[in-house]
Amino acid sequence: MIKVFFGNKRIYLIDSKSDYKANKSAILEHVNSKEMLEKVFAKFMDEQLLDELYILGDKKNQVYNWFSSLFKNIAAAGGLVSNGNEEWLFIFRNGKWDLPKGKIEKNEKIEEAAIREVEEECGIAKLKIVKALNDTYHIYYLEEKLVLKKTYWFEMICKDESALVPQLEEGITDVKWLKKKDLKQVVANTYESIIDVIQAIK
Repeated sequence: MIKVFFGNKRIYLIDSKSDYKANKSAILEHVNSKEMLEKVFAKFMDEQLLDELYILGDKKNQVYNWFSSLFKNIAAAGGLVSNGNEEWLFIFRNGKWDLPKGKIEKNEKIEEAAIREVEEECGIAKLKIVKALNDTYHIYYLEEKLVLKKTYWFEMICKDESALVPQLEEGITDVKWLKKKDLKQVVANTYESIIDVIQAIK
């Protein structure tokens, strides 16, 4: 299942009806073509009472390809970073807690982009990728056009003990190492997609 965030709405791309969680604000639609999917999405966007759309297709990858073709696509990468003190790295950007991430540059490897963005946004070095985490997807408007951003996330470890430096030009006003017990403040003021990534912390 692929979950796509769009403001208060959620779109789920599924290949099994068992993934559908019925409720009064959700709808399930089976599609077998890009044209059908486009009509289903447009109808959902016009329906104020619906918050969740489940799009069922025989092949999840095919449904995603149809879906992603409706938007301008942007790929990003970032990290959920820990240090040797059982702390996790968070940034404060545009009034919300977030994880460091950014767009992948042309011809740049995904892993390299993830490390570069964390280093740039937090002013640190000595990062090592431990493993890949779940990707996140969200839709937003950019110059009145809809964009679908896919973000590749990685668990990382950092051995750099120097002072953190927020990248102010990217709207980041604070960078902090936080212990698990302090993550309530993050969860209370962050994006749902970031909560999904945080849940990877064991």
